Amino acid sequence: MLFNSFIFLLLFLPFSLLVHWLAERFRPEWRLPLLLLLSFAFYSYWDWRFAPLLVASIGLNWMLARIFCQARLGWLITLAICVNLLVLGVFKYAGFFASFIPGLTMKGVDVFGSGDALPLGISFFTFHHVMYLVDLRAGRAPQVGLVKYGLYIAFFPQVLAGPLVRWSEILHQFDERPYGRSDAAERFARGLLLLCAGLAKKVLIGDPLAAYVNPVFQEAATGATITLVQGWQATLAFTFQIYFDFSGYTDMALGIALLFGVVLPQNFEAPYRSLSLQDFWRRWHMTLSRFLRDYLYIPLGGNRHGLPLQLCALFITMALGGLWHGAGMTFVAWGAAHGLALGVGLLWRRAGLPMPAALGWALTFLFVVFTWVLFRAGSFEAALRIYEGMLGLTSIGAGLKWRAIAIAAAVALIGPTAWAAVHKAPPSRVLAILAAVAFTLILFKIGDDANYEFIYFQF
Repeated sequence: MLFNSFIFLLLFLPFSLLVHWLAERFRPEWRLPLLLLLSFAFYSYWDWRFAPLLVASIGLNWMLARIFCQARLGWLITLAICVNLLVLGVFKYAGFFASFIPGLTMKGVDVFGSGDALPLGISFFTFHHVMYLVDLRAGRAPQVGLVKYGLYIAFFPQVLAGPLVRWSEILHQFDERPYGRSDAAERFARGLLLLCAGLAKKVLIGDPLAAYVNPVFQEAATGATITLVQGWQATLAFTFQIYFDFSGYTDMALGIALLFGVVLPQNFEAPYRSLSLQDFWRRWHMTLSRFLRDYLYIPLGGNRHGLPLQLCALFITMALGGLWHGAGMTFVAWGAAHGLALGVGLLWRRAGLPMPAALGWALTFLFVVFTWVLFRAGSFEAALRIYEGMLGLTSIGAGLKWRAIAIAAAVALIGPTAWAAVHKAPPSRVLAILAAVAFTLILFKIGDDANYEFIYFQF
């Protein structure tokens, strides 16, 4: 059930809002169990066979957390974290690790023989478990009931592709009466605007770029020669496609959550305007960056034990961050490249060397663009063919498709973020009419064109 699908926009979401409003109005005690039930229904729609895995992971982690709070046995939390990572590893990385053992081939644990062994959202809800358990052991997180914990993990706007929400950002909101707030109508309206903005970014900007990206990378995967024009066209198009696809999803997730009275954290802040790679990771997938910093980089030593260890911690953190995105060496290489570049940036700052803003932006943007090839290519051989084309080692080619890329670049580099625009816009009848017209046009567009899944659903 894609956010950008008729069944979600015209059936599931209106029905869910209606029954949620009725519960909040007449039976407030039913609100959280109802939201949890709706979240399980949403998740089950993708593949009901993996719903028991989500339910079991919630039940097991909650039970171990409860026992820990009673007995204060630290090893229980360690056990719970290991079990979570083991389940993630079995489903997502079995084939990756098996590839290093000669003669052994695996594609992951496909318990149903469907050919699709990866439960949607498993990387995201696993990290939610880890965040809560680590903070519970440290004495920062409170013990909560099963329903509230289950909703923290499975809340349907964010269960499949984030944002990665910390318990401290959401648990207290479950205790509120969202429609009784003085600003309830304004929050609901801004949620609708965010939903429309996210849909527009995904359907009107991100999806059309797929026609520029997919054919070229498919040709590279088959061994075809990629021209200079093809290489730059596909890579620049993917640079903006993945941004509008993922940030569009995030805007929709934040907007939908607001409709139910829940504020989720932002995940993007105009990342392609960054003046350094460090700044880029403060703006791109911000909740993942914070997770990697607080739950991996700092425990590895961070900046507390000298420069050599800090550089190692940066490299390991980003390499593992790359592996989190996908079970393949190209993802590891993508993360490792960012780790090395972040290390170079750290050394540059430590040396006190100047970096003009324009040059810093250009270097950062070009580095991010070049490394997206590794993220998208699927194999080093395909990535090499794209790089050969981009570097002019083949023919120049012709037929550059640039209009959709130019529009996407203008919005990403000049225009305001959806979050900022929605929260700065004053309430007005004209704005409401424009949003309704835009929503209607998007529905027509969804009906006419291919309806692409969100890129980050595969992670």
